[in-house]
Amino acid sequence: MASSPTVSSLLHPSLGRQAKSQDSIPFQLHSLHKLNSSILCLAANDAYIFSGNQDNDILVWDKKTFELKATLKGHTRSVLALVYAEDKKWLFSSSGDSTVRVWSTITLKPVYIIDTYAETCAGDLFSIAWCKRFQTIYIGCQNTSLQWFTFPSASNFDSCSGTTTPNGSFIRKAHKFFDSYPQFERRPADLNANNPQTNPPSRAELEELEVPRLGVPSTNVIESEHFGYIYCMMVLDDGESNGTTTLVTGSGDETVKIWTCSNTSTGRPILAHTFECNYGAVLALAAQGVQTVYGGCQDGHIKVLDIETRTLVRSIIVQEGVDILSMSVIDSDLYTSCANGEVNRFSGSFDCTASWHAHDGIVLSSVITGRTASNYMLVTGGNDDNIKVWNVVPPAPRFQSLSEGDPIVSDRSQLGAESISYALSKFVSIPSVSCYESHHEDCRQAAIWLKKCLQQLGAKSQLLPTCPTGTTNPLVLGTFTGNQGPPTRPRLLFYGHYDVFPAPPQGWITDPFLLDGRNGYLYGRGVTDNKGPIIAAAFAAAQLLYGRSLGVDVVFLVEGQEECGSANFSRTVEKYKDQIGHIDAILVSNSTWISEDTPCITYGLRGVIHCSIEICNKLPDMHSGVDGGGVAEPMKDMVNLLSTLMDKKQQVQIPGFYDHVRPQTEAEKELYLRLANVVQKPASDLSSRWREPALTIHNIEVSGPNNTTVIPGTVKSQLSLRIVPDQDLDTISKSLCKFLRSSFNEFQSPNELRLTINNPADWWIGELNHPWFKALESAIHEEWGTEPLRIREGGSVPSVPYLEKEFSCHAFHLPMGQSSDQAHLPNERISLNNLQKGKSVVARFLVKVAGMGRS
Repeated sequence: MASSPTVSSLLHPSLGRQAKSQDSIPFQLHSLHKLNSSILCLAANDAYIFSGNQDNDILVWDKKTFELKATLKGHTRSVLALVYAEDKKWLFSSSGDSTVRVWSTITLKPVYIIDTYAETCAGDLFSIAWCKRFQTIYIGCQNTSLQWFTFPSASNFDSCSGTTTPNGSFIRKAHKFFDSYPQFERRPADLNANNPQTNPPSRAELEELEVPRLGVPSTNVIESEHFGYIYCMMVLDDGESNGTTTLVTGSGDETVKIWTCSNTSTGRPILAHTFECNYGAVLALAAQGVQTVYGGCQDGHIKVLDIETRTLVRSIIVQEGVDILSMSVIDSDLYTSCANGEVNRFSGSFDCTASWHAHDGIVLSSVITGRTASNYMLVTGGNDDNIKVWNVVPPAPRFQSLSEGDPIVSDRSQLGAESISYALSKFVSIPSVSCYESHHEDCRQAAIWLKKCLQQLGAKSQLLPTCPTGTTNPLVLGTFTGNQGPPTRPRLLFYGHYDVFPAPPQGWITDPFLLDGRNGYLYGRGVTDNKGPIIAAAFAAAQLLYGRSLGVDVVFLVEGQEECGSANFSRTVEKYKDQIGHIDAILVSNSTWISEDTPCITYGLRGVIHCSIEICNKLPDMHSGVDGGGVAEPMKDMVNLLSTLMDKKQQVQIPGFYDHVRPQTEAEKELYLRLANVVQKPASDLSSRWREPALTIHNIEVSGPNNTTVIPGTVKSQLSLRIVPDQDLDTISKSLCKFLRSSFNEFQSPNELRLTINNPADWWIGELNHPWFKALESAIHEEWGTEPLRIREGGSVPSVPYLEKEFSCHAFHLPMGQSSDQAHLPNERISLNNLQKGKSVVARFLVKVAGMGRS
């Protein structure tokens, strides 16, 4: 992956909105008290709560009775971090005494003592993290070093005696200074020389002498990769990362670092990326899955980081200037513990849903643990010597019919209509409305879900960031590599978009984000535009791949901003063009038929130019009774200006507007007459909607309260031009602005005119004689048993002409839905039959073009 720039300071508003109520505060179940000892760290398993204390001990509390069951002694300084390793039934503890101790959570006895590398003093060990995959404990040190110790396999490591492999690198070596005898004794350094006993050793000391003592070898140290104490760390591992694991560290140098760990001879972590947080030391880390990391900062900010795309997703402002010392996650809820004694809960959409005063002092630590099968506890510890136990309820699933870890398909041989509907139900349940800031995180989650879906279906997929600060939604890139034919197979790019148009509930019979099947149709926002066709095409490629008959490489490129202008799409494609690779053709499925019963193939789209007009007088809004007639009103100027754009015959008055419109051929006239009989509309109506340019005035907005007595000081209007072959996009845009300014100047108005051209998109016309177009027509004919109608669209898909030019190849457009599918309207739907046959058409098309070779 190409490197991305580091994240700068906060560039956009926090989404930490206040949505809390007193009723949502968790109930306190119990309080545990340890006299004169701050609770510095917490861990838990099914039976116990473990608390690491300032007085060097680890207390073991029974989760059912809340009684103190044992005290684990051995550390000679404060216990700073605890980690429970479920696979080993071990508890790891680190301390200010520069050791990590390993305890059995079954016997509650010490198992090992691990000394950090002795040549340099590691100081306080602020953080530890256990990697189950590599059987490695990672250690974050006060001296800014990152250290690690890997437990060898049972075949060469005796857990009772502590003996090791022949090289002996795992046994702690005597330190030439701390373990030395007096110089006059002229004896070499010896582990037994440290702190010689003047009194007979106690029973506890004798027991400790029997504990195997291990040491971090010199090869397992990375010096000064952070320029500050390593306060926190964690391991992210979903088991699907091709033998690597991600380690995340946070430091006093105001950074979060991402490391890639693998099971090499040294196991040395490789620095993959650095996030610059710039809001004080990073004191706490938490994660939602393996994609999203929360970094809690000293100045009260939480940085929400996307690990794969290396982007800052959001900054949540908990409270300015108040340290965030611990964080815990349950499902999509994030609990933050702060230096002012407060605990806050944030939802998956970054709303603050609860806030309460938990401790009379600083909340230093927290952990979430299960109490029963359905109940959970948030355990918090503070410098008030108390541990508080709170009853917490996992949040309702953020997305209906979506559960973590639930496979899209359990068996790739089952890729029929039922599996398509199931996958689509999950996809539709994510409200990925790109034009609303409140749904920004939902869009990112939709991208993450689609990436995982493509992976499960057999593609190699990843997210491509469209902006280093995460303010625009990522692209999903997924590649199904063909398993038939020569290595130089044709490569087809399938373009789509996972974002959807808004879906206000008015007019919907059912929840727009809950897939509903009725009378052979699936209802829900995005089922036809464009989530349904994406799923159908992905299942088509997967079916051929599973049957070892995929003779082309199918590259899915799915964006998340199509419904609001495709911001940064072209820039991102150009940046990652080498990763996308060579493309021979482009397939799009982002429109519908012109009828209910006859399949179609689209071969043309109009382009569009959006223009924003603003007229203002730089005065406040005024009362028409007081000032009417005494000022040049912006509204009058706007009405007069808009009226100059068209004449009484609805002809656009921009000079030269129609000069380059491609003349209609006789073949087109015959086609429109045939289509007119199908849709029962005049041929001229089809012609005017598909192949003639048009101007539309969309709205007029005013400043002020918008009542009948106000003279607005600012008036805005939005208009669009639909352009066709062979009109030039830039020429028409400049002519429009020139005409508007010239017309406005003729008014001799003192008001100010401002013009902005937004999101222009070029027209597109298909190559009807191209072999791949013929192959697509043939595939439709074979599947539906009838010749498809060749149609054009009056709307625009900005990315299609761009992709054609960028990859120097042709695009082909396969509509899957019917004319009544209600895209962008209430009760959007798609026929189950159309969805299944759409999948089959794509599969047939892929088989046909496999033998055509690369362009």
